[in-house]
Amino acid sequence: MIPKVHTQIIELGDGRTISIETGKLAKQADGSVVVRMGDAMLLATVVSARNASPGIDFLPLTVDYREKFAAAGRYPGGFFKREARPSTEEILTMRLVDRVLRPLFPKDYHAETQVMIQLMSHDENVMPDALAGLAASACIALSDIPFDGPISEVRVARINGEFIVNPSRAQLEQADIDLMVGASADSVSMVEGEMDEVSEEEMTEAIKIAHEAIKIQCAAQDALAEKVGRKEIRTYDTEANDEELEQKIYELAYQKCYDIAKIGSSKQERTEKFSALKEEITALFSEEEIEEKGGLISKYFGKAQKAAVRNLTLNEGLRLDGRKTTEIRPIWCEVNYLPSTHGSAIFTRGETQALATVTLGTSREANQVDMPTYQGEEKFYLHYNFPPFSTGEARPLRGTSRREIGHGNLAQRALSGMVPDDCPYTVRVVSEVLESNGSSSMATVCAGTMALMDAGIQLKKPVSGIAMGLISDGEKYAVLSDILGDEDHLGDMDFKVTGTADGITACQMDIKIKGLSYEILVNALKQAREGRLHILGKLTETIAKPAEDVKPHAPKMVTRTIPGDYIGALIGPGGKVIQELQKETNTTIVIEEVDEQGVVEILGTDQDGIDAVLRKIDAITFKPKVGSVYEVKVVKILDFGAVVEYLDAPGNEVLLHISELAWERTNNVTDIVKLGDVIDVKYFGIDARTKKPKVSRKALLPRPPRPDKKSEK
Repeated sequence: MIPKVHTQIIELGDGRTISIETGKLAKQADGSVVVRMGDAMLLATVVSARNASPGIDFLPLTVDYREKFAAAGRYPGGFFKREARPSTEEILTMRLVDRVLRPLFPKDYHAETQVMIQLMSHDENVMPDALAGLAASACIALSDIPFDGPISEVRVARINGEFIVNPSRAQLEQADIDLMVGASADSVSMVEGEMDEVSEEEMTEAIKIAHEAIKIQCAAQDALAEKVGRKEIRTYDTEANDEELEQKIYELAYQKCYDIAKIGSSKQERTEKFSALKEEITALFSEEEIEEKGGLISKYFGKAQKAAVRNLTLNEGLRLDGRKTTEIRPIWCEVNYLPSTHGSAIFTRGETQALATVTLGTSREANQVDMPTYQGEEKFYLHYNFPPFSTGEARPLRGTSRREIGHGNLAQRALSGMVPDDCPYTVRVVSEVLESNGSSSMATVCAGTMALMDAGIQLKKPVSGIAMGLISDGEKYAVLSDILGDEDHLGDMDFKVTGTADGITACQMDIKIKGLSYEILVNALKQAREGRLHILGKLTETIAKPAEDVKPHAPKMVTRTIPGDYIGALIGPGGKVIQELQKETNTTIVIEEVDEQGVVEILGTDQDGIDAVLRKIDAITFKPKVGSVYEVKVVKILDFGAVVEYLDAPGNEVLLHISELAWERTNNVTDIVKLGDVIDVKYFGIDARTKKPKVSRKALLPRPPRPDKKSEK
């Protein structure tokens, strides 16, 4: 049976189009679409269980994005020729899509839900991650799953002052703004990207451009759903509710929660007081009531607590730790804390602390990126670790989490633009979060900045970061600077902004309410700038500028370019020359051929060793110029001449023939020079007769007058 296929076309306004197709593939899924732009094709499917598992009080949503190597006509790298665990880039795309989708499912919908997106065909002029959000939303829109969409995501880049929606990777390399935006037709809900020190107004303009494109994509999804025929939304078991119980707990808990919040205590004290109050209220119920409605009691207490904390901020401008809305927590910093690292720094803001280290290496230590859609390397990268003790917890360690990858990537993007292009090192920054109560990723940016400066990396400018929050009741709102973990959980927005004194370098925003106005967004950005500059001042008080050189125990890097013809001579047969040289000089030498030239990296802690390598390179690549005079040393005496070594190029030898020692006839070489003598010679190039280099000592001596033939007679 020939399938009935429905297609909807989206015009991007510059001749490019995106198509959404359904009805041909994966028809047993609850919803499936193929999204195509150019030759790039993504298949997205969604399946949701009919019933929630017992005891589940959250949405178990999985968003999975994979790029198949066959899509680009490539084999997976490694020993096993099969795609394995997702790459960092795939995980980052999963997070982007998840953050926009998750808030739009009903709060009481707890059925296992799985959205799977896979790249089936790759086009080098299309970046597929910018299509993943559209594909995910479109397949849900065609299903009977309850979802308050549609949504979409687009990438916006600014190139030479012009904004482009969904640029190619080649175009993106020229951009000073790279922004991913996720939104519904009426609300922006996610922003993430990096920028080249742009203003708040320029960033807001980019978000508006993206939102206009998203509105068109949302309308296209609605149109496709109408073509196919909208499905009736499935019924599902809603959460049990007891309005009378909710009101009772609100009356018991609200004012006491308000009073606890108003004290302005530490995280631990506050947690203990809220827990004690919850136990006190729970004790008012019988064992039978607790057994039957214990979950509701806990839920309603949480709602009362959330309302009290939010109202305290909206009504009195006070926060859980006693600060005002614009106030930054106390900060202390320290650099050069770890004696053996190449650079280190501690950044502590309130109850959040990050310890950053820097390691310097050669291009051999670059981070290799091997994906179906992109192959390359990173010479600057940052890893973020969030151990359970940082929040006072004891939980299993199960490898690097998606959250750790996302936070590390944000901090890396914040700092990467400030590392000079001519930095000779591969640089790895590692952030260990030692305490966390809000915005550990921004603490990572601050600690990373100082650690890089401590390591002697000549950053263009220092970078700081701040996390902003929002509490709104629809009429009143409060923008919060430097949010706590509780404020992130209880608030309506988490907006992280990083930048220098001159502009924004990266951002990440998640909005949990609909209809956030651009007025609030602009105010949040302006308030973030004030906080960012305050924090930046604390960093530069600790370390005003980068160290002039790397630490004595850190490796020094020298780069030398040699003609491509000499690469083989420097490496030697089977690598013998370079291996012996590394052993003798205690250095690491890396050679890479670039544009028919050899780029030689020499890494070592001992300057004498580096100098010895440079001398060896000079010797191997030494080419005397015709007509030039060179100082040489006699290293061997032969019957027919002396073997001399260029002092400018040790090991580079040439024969000084006996006939070129002096103008007078020479019977014995030792009559003129002896072993170890240092003399000057002139280079004449390759002798036409012997086909060997010719040098002469006598050419530098005064020529004796020729005897007068008449007087001889």
